[in-house]
Amino acid sequence: MNANTEFRKSSYSAQNQNCVEVANLRRIAAIRDSKHAEKGYLTFPSGEWAIFLTASRRGEL
Repeated sequence: MNANTEFRKSSYSAQNQNCVEVANLRRIAAIRDSKHAEKGYLTFPSGEWAIFLTASRRGEL
């Protein structure tokens, strides 16, 4: 990742609130806390992130 990587706010976040931000890259998803973006991010393989999102949407978590 580089300094120009664009993070987007989670669609589940309320407007004007701090939340989780995601950057979807070719092979990884990077996740960070919007109120502490300077502290870095966590990365997950894209396939694992997709499985997590699917389970979350189904209420399985």
